[in-house]
Amino acid sequence: MKISNSAHTIIAIGLMALISCSSKEKKEDTIVKDTAINVIVATPMDSNNETVNISGQVTASQTANISTRVMGYITKLNVKVGDNVNKGQLIATISNNDIIAKRGQAEAMMAEADAALISAKKDYDRFTALYKQQSASAKELDNVKLQYNAVKAKVVAAKEMRNEVNAMLEYTSLTAPFAGIVTQKFTDAGNIVNPGMPIVSIEQKDSYEISASVPETEINAIKQGATVVVNIKSANKSFNGTVTQINQSSQFSGGQYIIKVSIPNPEKKGLFAGMYADLSLSKPKATDSKEVSMVTVPTSSIIKKDDLTGLYTISANNTALLRWVRLGKTIGDNVEVLTGLEKNEQFIVSADGKLYNGEPVIVKK
Repeated sequence: MKISNSAHTIIAIGLMALISCSSKEKKEDTIVKDTAINVIVATPMDSNNETVNISGQVTASQTANISTRVMGYITKLNVKVGDNVNKGQLIATISNNDIIAKRGQAEAMMAEADAALISAKKDYDRFTALYKQQSASAKELDNVKLQYNAVKAKVVAAKEMRNEVNAMLEYTSLTAPFAGIVTQKFTDAGNIVNPGMPIVSIEQKDSYEISASVPETEINAIKQGATVVVNIKSANKSFNGTVTQINQSSQFSGGQYIIKVSIPNPEKKGLFAGMYADLSLSKPKATDSKEVSMVTVPTSSIIKKDDLTGLYTISANNTALLRWVRLGKTIGDNVEVLTGLEKNEQFIVSADGKLYNGEPVIVKK
């Protein structure tokens, strides 16, 4: 079967059109991915759960006040607030001339005791030999042995004195116990410090967590490992944390029970100790509870336009879709959604940019 020249031409044009469309689709797909906005999504809180809302603060899991055990002048202070320090890095030095002098005395006493021990050992060995030859009495041997043991005790005492002086000398060179950042400086070089007086405060790097106080009426509802919805307004962050620690006593915290909530590593960037955080977690209701179930979302996710309220969901094409909803009562930092959102439907909590209807989005993992 022969194909005419016109047929060849039509087929070629068709192939070129298909290739052109395919290239255009790939290009458009690349552009969409490059311009898509990163978003964080969540589902409404379980409607059959009651919410506990508390406040907390971002804190470092490990902090240390650097101080000394000796009295003296600060001869050198090598750091300032905001400096990063490594473990073992020299922070400050304290005047130590008097301790160095004491170390010299201890070394002299040590040398004297060692010399006396050598002499006493020779006397003891000689009298032991004489006693075996019956040329010395048992009393004479006992006296020499007692003197030898006394000198040995002096050597031990001299060594311990030298160790004590060396230990005190170490407290005049203050080093960082761990890698961190200097958050406070309490004094300056040239000032005199007393034992236990803090010089600088250091917080460990990348060790942020949230510390919150829970009243006794709510503490039984909080369990180790429970998921907590965290909202830090000053840093524009919303994420899920986990209860890692529950203090079992409120004796020294004003009747409040202190809990610790972990922060995922990617969310620690941009945080500073002392930032306030709003925490929400749900507690199971009694099985015989007959309260009407409700769907609640964070108030920060609500969009207001004139008299309308809504929030953004994600369409099947991975674009932002504004959904108008009717709201009910406000519960802490959450608000009840009466209509417009199903309890298992995902909505956008926060975004890295301004959202519009149809805007391409990518969900953060």
